[in-house]
Amino acid sequence: MKAGAFHVKQSPRRFGTYEVLRLKDGVFEAGPEVLIHASGEAARERLRAEWGEARIRIDVNAFLLRDASGVTLVDAGTGPEWGPNFGHLRQELAALGIARGDVRRVILTHIHGDHALGLFDGEERYFPEAEILVPMADLAFFLDPRQRERLPKARQGAFDIAERLKRLYGARLVPIMEGIILPGIEAVALPGHTPGHTGYLLRDAAGGLLLWADALHLEEHQARDPNVGLAFDIDPEVAALTRRSILERAARQGWIVCGGHLPDFRWVRAEGQGFRLLPA
Repeated sequence: MKAGAFHVKQSPRRFGTYEVLRLKDGVFEAGPEVLIHASGEAARERLRAEWGEARIRIDVNAFLLRDASGVTLVDAGTGPEWGPNFGHLRQELAALGIARGDVRRVILTHIHGDHALGLFDGEERYFPEAEILVPMADLAFFLDPRQRERLPKARQGAFDIAERLKRLYGARLVPIMEGIILPGIEAVALPGHTPGHTGYLLRDAAGGLLLWADALHLEEHQARDPNVGLAFDIDPEVAALTRRSILERAARQGWIVCGGHLPDFRWVRAEGQGFRLLPA
């Protein structure tokens, strides 16, 4: 791996023994019809009226962690499989002098395309030397043909990804559960978006950093009202409960947060009946 600093456009942050850099893989867009509300249809209609006709545009992130043991990624972006507006993680890594073989491990937050498709190079491993740490509950769910049958065809892509992970990475696929998974990294279960949806907490003396994956997609609206969701949540009610719980915990613990779709690192502050995210 080429010696030197992180990408000149950003400076790494240090949490515990890790230098951390947010890498932007692309920007996801969807129409406002994907907005949902855990309180029911009337609340959803009020949300849609407030939102208007603007399209939803959110960053798609992965994270580079570097310590004495080498390079770890949290999530892997989409690779080329979602078209030219995505897959920029690979360019970011190349700009940092990090080759495919330099990545020692990839920790997945969950098995969705914008987090996991970047692991593949057609029918080959994109990161040939990496172990892939995957939440066990997601693997169990997305490898179960009975669960596939219960979801509409448009929502079945993650089942194909899980099968491809198993086929291509084989013994390099490491199922993980809640708790310490690597020195200084703790897995935090955040179910709802998917059954095994997981965040990763890097603790340090000041509190630490929680990479909370897709607990929030829309920082302003979902912080203010954690019952706001997107149609991509497999269990919207559980996702809403998880969202409120992790916002409360992050505010109480003083963690800095970021995730798969936030534009930068944030503090969480309680405000009224909801929360507010502030630049960290």
